[in-house]
Amino acid sequence: MTAVLARSAVPAASVPMQRAVGAVAADFRLVAGRSRLQRLHQAGCLKLRFPRLPAAEAEAVLINTSGGLTGGDRLDQQFGVAKGAHLTVTTQACERIYRASSGHAGVATHVRIGEDAGFAWLPQETILFEAGAVRRSLTVEAESSSRFVLCESIILGRELMGETVESGLLHESWRIRVDGRLAFADDLHLSGAIAAATTGPASLSGNRALATVVAHAPDVEMKLAVVRALVGVSGGASLVGGLMVMRLLAPTGFALRKRLIPVLAALANAPVPRVWSL
Repeated sequence: MTAVLARSAVPAASVPMQRAVGAVAADFRLVAGRSRLQRLHQAGCLKLRFPRLPAAEAEAVLINTSGGLTGGDRLDQQFGVAKGAHLTVTTQACERIYRASSGHAGVATHVRIGEDAGFAWLPQETILFEAGAVRRSLTVEAESSSRFVLCESIILGRELMGETVESGLLHESWRIRVDGRLAFADDLHLSGAIAAATTGPASLSGNRALATVVAHAPDVEMKLAVVRALVGVSGGASLVGGLMVMRLLAPTGFALRKRLIPVLAALANAPVPRVWSL
């Protein structure tokens, strides 16, 4: 007797592909002069690890165990820093945005910074591959007495691998409120024929790497001259509504990092996280 296996009547193309979904939420408070983890939630592909530091400040390392993002993936990241505490958040490695067969990846980050608290958002670079698609949002609610440094950097393909990004989608939305007042709103949108759109002097002038940094501190004005000297001619820094806003362009990811690290160290009054050099 011969067994016959019936083929599925459902076309393969109609079967939904598995997507990466992850969420983290972490709150920190000041306990006996040190920043301590108060609450932690982790779900799906997102994890947080906390290196042991000799300093009183805390550090959290984001890990996306899915190995990258593509269309339909979703990440939700929330951080809270209570009065007097200090937290630096970084990533284990560069995030990768791979070709999307449909839709886009979504990443939402929300941060609350209390009175006299400090926060540094220093993820390593995001690499956008050909036909990758991602929409990201960064929302920050801070107090006038708080200090923060926020950085996002993008690389449009890896030069040493011979990669170019002719088309894709990159949308970034920043909303920063200080004492409930909207202090900074920014939207970056690249879509369609990205390579053609980024060759002109009004966009990236042919550069493939860019970074945006926003800093807030009582002494931020005193650092403007230092930051401008570090940025050089391929970028700029200005004071906007009590914030320092910096843009930086570079031909490669390596060139961007060489100039970005001194800027971040100057604004944060500390070296960048050690995972940046691993």
